[in-house]
Amino acid sequence: QVQLVESGGGLVQAGGSLRLSCAASGRTFGRYSMGWFRQAPGKEREFVADITWSGGSTYYADSVKGRFTISRDNAKNTLYLQMNSLKPEDTAVYYCAAEPGPIPPSSGYEYDYWGQGTQVTVSS
Repeated sequence: QVQLVESGGGLVQAGGSLRLSCAASGRTFGRYSMGWFRQAPGKEREFVADITWSGGSTYYADSVKGRFTISRDNAKNTLYLQMNSLKPEDTAVYYCAAEPGPIPPSSGYEYDYWGQGTQVTVSS
């Protein structure tokens, strides 16, 4: 089992950057694939990016490709999301999720563990 705590959200102007962190409890973080998701007010949760348990492979939603970078440090039990060139439409609560296994699930519904979320607000 793993517990996840996100941090790093805040208010930023359009074009700015933020780095989100997701700290995981336990000593088996390296055995989990990880993902970032977001949910804007009145909208469904959407996929942002995911990463294999080794960190060797990543995948991004088209809406963030080229602007966001997902990474992980298994020695520090931490997942990151570097967000550059932020747009007002990136405003949402951002969640990290974990699922045991080397390959991330194909659907967000398959993730077993979720953090509480961190708010990101991008002003125009």
